[in-house]
Amino acid sequence: MKNIYYILSIITISLILACSNTTKNQETSVAVENNTLTEKETTEGWRLLFFFYTSDGWRGYKKEIFPSDWKITNEGEIYMSASGRGEAGSANGGDIIYDQKFSNFHVKLEWKVSEGGNSGIFYLGQETPEFDYIWRTAPEMQILDNDRHPDAFLGKDGNRQAGALYDLYPAVPQNANKAGEWNKVEIIVYNGTVIHKQNGEVVVEYHLWTPKWEEDVSKSKFPNLNKNWANVEKEGYFGLQDHGDDVWFRNIKVREL
Repeated sequence: MKNIYYILSIITISLILACSNTTKNQETSVAVENNTLTEKETTEGWRLLFFFYTSDGWRGYKKEIFPSDWKITNEGEIYMSASGRGEAGSANGGDIIYDQKFSNFHVKLEWKVSEGGNSGIFYLGQETPEFDYIWRTAPEMQILDNDRHPDAFLGKDGNRQAGALYDLYPAVPQNANKAGEWNKVEIIVYNGTVIHKQNGEVVVEYHLWTPKWEEDVSKSKFPNLNKNWANVEKEGYFGLQDHGDDVWFRNIKVREL
């Protein structure tokens, strides 16, 4: 009888280990599938800015390390857990940037946000002594739960909803997916022309350093926060925002133009 119990125990342990390895392999498969380049993308000059289980290349804004409250999930995602502190973010979080400046580029990535969540994607950002947040120097492609977050009803004509150039130009059409669902977005910057794409459609197009740009910025909230905000630099950092809410990113890739 003892031998039977021993054999059953061995079988049970083997099944548990098999299930555990299967789950781990499935997670690895998902991570790899979500963070790879196709042969066509490689030929076209695309490269990954995020690799599976590592934060290599990323660091906190005005920091030398990757903040501990940002996590890399088993599914191969960059994840910030909610602190509930709004744009102040978490004590060991804050905005993160990729540690290389870009000028003319095409960026692709996917994001999803929790119910009531808010975040953002920054480009051409700068690190300056006087500012602790990248949004004070950089244009922002808005990330938002349009159905619940108050920002969706503020601003003008939806210019604080998902996909918008925050507080300036609304995303038209407004085609963001619901909270908890992935959105595929792209940002193209070339000699001052900027395009936002969301879920396969061009939703924003504008032109930096033009009289119209300067006029539109003057009507936004930014001059009150940084009088030189309209003078966006020609080269800068790509960043992700800690706005105190759950947000996930994956499939981050870039092609320099």
